[in-house]
Order: sequence, then C-alpha cells, then structure tokens
Amino acid sequence: MIASVLAANRGEIACRVFRTCRDAGIRTVAVHSDADENALHTRMADVAVRLPGASPADTYLRGDLIVKAAVAAGADAVHPGYGFLSENADFARAVRDAGLVWVGPPPEAIEAMASKTRAKELMGIAPLTDVTEADLPVLVKAAAGGGGRGMRVVRRLADLDAALAAARAEAASAFGDGEVFVERYLGGDAGGRHVEVQILADSHGTVWALGTRDCSLQRRHQKVIEEAPAPGLTPELTAELHRLAVRAARAVDYVGAGTVEFLVAGGTAHFLEMNTRLQVEHPVTEAVFGIDLVALQLRIAEGHALDADPPHPHGHAVEARLYAEDPANGWAPQTGRLHRLAVPDGIRLDTGYTDGDDIGVHYDPMLAKAVAHAPTRAEAVRRLAGALERTAVHGPVTNRDLLVRSLRHEEFTSGRMDTGFYDRHLAALTRPAPDPLAPLAAALADASTRTGRFGGWRNLPSQPQVKRYAMAGEEHEVHYTHTRTGLTAEGVRVVHADAERVVLETDGVRRRFDVARYGDRVHVNTTTLTALPRFPDPTTHHAPGSLLAPMPGTVVRVAEGLTEGATVQEGQPLLWLEAMKMEHRITAPATGTLAELNAVPGQQVTVGSVLAVVRAA
Repeated sequence: MIASVLAANRGEIACRVFRTCRDAGIRTVAVHSDADENALHTRMADVAVRLPGASPADTYLRGDLIVKAAVAAGADAVHPGYGFLSENADFARAVRDAGLVWVGPPPEAIEAMASKTRAKELMGIAPLTDVTEADLPVLVKAAAGGGGRGMRVVRRLADLDAALAAARAEAASAFGDGEVFVERYLGGDAGGRHVEVQILADSHGTVWALGTRDCSLQRRHQKVIEEAPAPGLTPELTAELHRLAVRAARAVDYVGAGTVEFLVAGGTAHFLEMNTRLQVEHPVTEAVFGIDLVALQLRIAEGHALDADPPHPHGHAVEARLYAEDPANGWAPQTGRLHRLAVPDGIRLDTGYTDGDDIGVHYDPMLAKAVAHAPTRAEAVRRLAGALERTAVHGPVTNRDLLVRSLRHEEFTSGRMDTGFYDRHLAALTRPAPDPLAPLAAALADASTRTGRFGGWRNLPSQPQVKRYAMAGEEHEVHYTHTRTGLTAEGVRVVHADAERVVLETDGVRRRFDVARYGDRVHVNTTTLTALPRFPDPTTHHAPGSLLAPMPGTVVRVAEGLTEGATVQEGQPLLWLEAMKMEHRITAPATGTLAELNAVPGQQVTVGSVLAVVRAA
C-alpha cells in the first residue's frame, strides 16, 4: 500500500491531493520553488523539498529534480496533479524507473494522447495542413499541455504566420514543447459548446464514463465556469459521448483518471483531445457522483479494481474559478497581498491561498474554485451565485463580480450558452455597478476610529468633514458631521458605525456594510475603493503615447527589426510580456513614430514601467 505521496505540483491541486492523503493516513511531501517557500501547499505538507529558482522551467518542470526530491523525502508514490509535468510520458517513466508508484496512466497512454495531433490521428481525424480562405476561421493549438496556452484563433490568412509563431513561443514556455497544429475553429461563431466526459479506468479492464461536464464559458480558451451534467443534451448524444470517450480510453489501454473533450455543435460531437490527467473541474463530477477521484486514483495505483458499474449521479453541480485578474482590462492578471478570502458555509472552496498570502507573477492567477451542489441545476446556479456575491475577497482585483453576473445571465440560466459567451457579453458583464453608499460607509468607519480627543464632537458648530475616494474609475466626495449624539450624514440615518461595521438607514430600510481597510484600499462589502489623500501629491506625468506595463512580468519578445525611429501602425504588435504563464501583447496605440523603446527580451518590468513611447503622426 502507498504510505507516502509527493505531489509534483503546487497551489490548489497540491493542497487538494494532500487533503485526500491525510484522510487516508498517507504521509505527504511537497516540492516548492523559492517563490512558493511559504505557500499554503508547502506549509500543509508533512515534508517539503526546495526546488531552487522561481520560474516553472527551473522548478516545477524539472522532472529530474522532482524525482530526486521524492527519493530524498522517502516518498513511495508521485501524484502529478494537473499542468506542468502531469502529461509528460518521460516524467512518468522516470518516476517508475526510480522505483516509485506513478499515480497516473501508463507512459504509453500518455504518449499516445499527450500530443493532440497524434490523438486525433488515433480517432481518425486529420489536422489541417494547407490552410486556405475557405477554412477560416481556424484555431492554432499547442500539441502538448492545455489550459488555453499556446492557442490562437485566426480569422485572416495574413495573420496565420504570426499566430503560429506566438503559439509556438507560448507553448514552449509553458510545456517545454513548441509543437502546434491547425484545425477548423468551431467555437462561439458556430454556437459550439465545450462538453467533456470524465473517464476512470483500472488495470483490470473496467472503464467508467462518469457523466458529462459543460465547460463552455471560457476566456482565452481557458475555462471559467463548469458544471455537471452538461445541460440540454439528448439521451442519444450523451450516450454517443460516453461511447466515444470509452473508445478513446480503451484504444490506449488507459488506466487512472482522464478526460475526453468534445466540441458539440449542431447536435454533433467533434473530438478535441484526451487529457491524461485530473482536470481542474473534477470537483463537479465528485459532487454529482458522491466520490473522491483522488482517492480512487490512489486505489487504482495500488492495483485495486473498480466496481463493474459506476455509482449513480445525483443532482447538479456548478464550479466557478476565482482568478486574480481584471476582466475589463483584457483579463490582465493581478498581483499583491491577498488579505482575506472567505466564502459562506455550504460551498466547497478548493484553494492554494490563505489570508495574508502573496500572489506573485510566476504562476497561474487562479486563486480558488468555488463549487455548489443541489438537487437541480437552477438551485445549484442560484446557490453558487449567492455565495460568490457574499464572498469576501480583499486584495487584488478579481473576476468575482463577473462570475456572479455570468451565473445570473439569462443565456446561462437557460442553458443556451456556448464558447462565444464572453465575446458577446463581456462589455455588459464588466460594466461598473458600484454601491453608491459604499464611500459614505467607508468614511464613517474611518471617522469612528478618530472620535477621541481631536476627532470627535466639539461644543462649537463645525463644518462637515470631507473624504474622497476613487471607486470604479471615478472620484467620489462624501460629507459627514460629528454631533453630540454621534456621526450624521445628510439624507441617511447612521444607525451604527465602528471601524469594521456601519449600519445605514434610508427610506426606512437598514443596510449593513462590512468594512476592511488595508493601507489606502478599502473594501466595503463587495465594493473596493481607494482612499484619496486630502492634499494630493503632484501627479506623475508620462509623455503622450507612453505604453506602460499593465502588470509585472518579463519581456519575452520584441517585434523583429523594431528600433527607435521606426514607423508603426495603430494596433501593430510591438512587444510581448509574460506574466502568470500567459503572454500579453503590447500594441501601438496610434500610427506614428516609435520615439522610445525601453524594453529588451529577458527584462523584468514592474507595473507602470514605460516600455515604449509612440509619437502619433
């Protein structure tokens, strides 16, 4: 039996594996980069082994170092999680060659399915080789890995070469494999839905098809909201999806947990790929089938047989991925201190962070996954939306409000969504809707802490106090007064005010505001404000046309031949930043002359750094 497991991963999935191992009495071993020295997964494990460095290429993608860590720590099994080396056949072989148990499929199965091009050939599907106008739009896709990295939609033939180069570079950085291929794009333009089947197979010939999942709500080809079962499928289509998934698993003598992904369009299932690992969205399947997939992975790795038939599903489950990112600003990832993360009771929260942890630039910006289960889809969706609406996320900007609005959008609640959902609705879903009373609540909470010798009521009449806040990109000024009976504000009755809680009454209706302040950032319920100084410092000015780094990261490429003095066109890509495992393109804001170029490949930049200056023509 397995006595000690090393999780060859980090963050949320490593913590997820450790929880199951602890329940089973299995000792846990973590590996960590220097950036993750104090991360939750590192603190949670019984033993932790350092991988020197911070970038994935130096740490979590170094299979040789991970195998050495497992041997040194006395582990007898390795669980790969997802991402990084989870679908690397050579790593699986190295684990086995070291005399360790590999909690995953056979290396031969990984090899057969890890390359999406080979997987399609196995299923009788040929990728596009000579792309013509008639084939457009097409999707450039990394042959290895997943998570939306190394993928580009091409709608004009003239953009194909650039998309191929960008996808190769991103895939090589994320997976150590720059192979890409081209296929017809059947995404939102065609009303396509991303539907997948969870597979679980043992070494005795039993293969389970554990229902379906819908993962159509995606940004940058990476999933945002997932659910099980997929809504609106006919029994015949569901049976066909199960048949194809089992066929794919049996074709490679699959063992362990895996997922077969499809694009469903026009009532027809189109095979996409098989992921030879656990998926991020596996909790919705666990909730519906009442199982622990990690525990089953461990049992299968120990040689146990599955029951002849899978358990029966019950109810519906929905999962939302909480990202540290700004959806209204090109999904730009965010960094900084996560002061607080708390969800209401009754919701499953899988996370790799706790209060006080720092969110860095080296890894994926996913903070947590929130999962709700209920007897019906409508109840599960309502439960998750309500819980997220009341979730406290104090720190960097997140996609929490987008998740709530997405779950309540009529197209989603009716089950009519497809992979083009955010292409159509992102602008409306990210339109600011701040609470107009939030600035007053913030000001009253702050004033309540200064009601002593110098801040409180005086025996002489005084002018109202003034506080200024930035909220949703606009400045708000609020007025309040200290009186003999306490704090007052025009048009509002102040029922209670202290540093953490304010109760206001308007038109006979009382509302409670929970307030938390961290420096100049103030969180009032789910609204975030920035306290502005009474006497602002002179504003820092940048030259017109300055291109500022939207996030901390690394300059990975500069456009070929680009030099100061060159003529550039509006929208022309000038350079690429890499942050949180994603590439971000910086383009010319106008047609003109490149007056300054301050970026070189390999350069580390901070938020607001001037990368280049374009002088408009």
